Amino acid sequence: MKLKFTVAISAAFALLSLSGGTLAATLQDVKAKGFVQCGVSQGVPGFSNPDESGNWSGIDVDVCRAVAAAVFGDANKVKFSPLSAKERFTALQSGEIDILSRNTTWTLVRDTALGLNFAGVNYYDGQGFMVRKDLGIKDAKELAGASVCVNIGTTTELNMADFFRTNGMDYKPVVFEKADEVVAAYDSGRCDVYTTDQSALAAQRVKLKNPDAHMVLPNVISKEPLGPVVRHGDDQWLDIVKWSLYAQLEAEEYGVNSGNAKKLKDSKDPVIRRLLGAEGDLGSNLGLSSDWAYNIIRQVGNYAEVYDRHVGPNTPVGLPRGVNELWKNGGIQYAMPVR
Repeated sequence: MKLKFTVAISAAFALLSLSGGTLAATLQDVKAKGFVQCGVSQGVPGFSNPDESGNWSGIDVDVCRAVAAAVFGDANKVKFSPLSAKERFTALQSGEIDILSRNTTWTLVRDTALGLNFAGVNYYDGQGFMVRKDLGIKDAKELAGASVCVNIGTTTELNMADFFRTNGMDYKPVVFEKADEVVAAYDSGRCDVYTTDQSALAAQRVKLKNPDAHMVLPNVISKEPLGPVVRHGDDQWLDIVKWSLYAQLEAEEYGVNSGNAKKLKDSKDPVIRRLLGAEGDLGSNLGLSSDWAYNIIRQVGNYAEVYDRHVGPNTPVGLPRGVNELWKNGGIQYAMPVR
């Protein structure tokens, strides 16, 4: 009996450590290996996408670069693990990655049943549908009997089922594990419709052989708050990832950006001075240096800079800010006070 009890306790402690329990110390592990291991998509332009040389960019990539800047003072101390929707949570739970920043929707089940914590929302989205213009379809409620390409193991798949069931329409799901497989299948005509988050539809549309032949329908059938995820139980690491995002939002609100942050260290505004580490020592509460947020802003930029660089109106993805505007500009992005 004693042996069985000892084995059970050992197993419980191992599970606690793997699931990000109180035994885990991600910050110390990250510092020891010298980089942040970041789980990203297998290629969604504007969000997380590699170039021909294997260099990753996108707003999800910049979440991890911001954390690296906060921890190391160097936004380049990141390595990226491209993951399918099916693999992503297991990779985080097992400790293979330190952060999952992969256009992942915050839901109750994911936040409570998988041993994970969402650290914030870096993009508010909603699910939509893309079709070929020559089908003449103007509304998603005209899709009865359609074949629909979708990623397996996603909220997209579940929302699709809810939508067709609610509207009493039959459909044929055509499922794939990898996003590029879904795009290729839709582009080759294996299905009538492609469904995913509207931002991803805009991003993946640029990959199609003839992007102008396709359109995104106006229907938005879900709420998709997308953001970074960490293991449950390591509150310090959760705080670091969460406040790295808030620092970028706060910087935008107060007019601090990568170009003026150095000069604004001499600002008389106490909010700006605290944010940039010129007054107080907020970094110590995170286990970081006093210039943690300054390093993020200087090396990665504020939220607007990140957005405009990767998915804004002047990029191929071309997404207006919409609900992702700051709260004072009519959107719902809102930083908790950095004080």
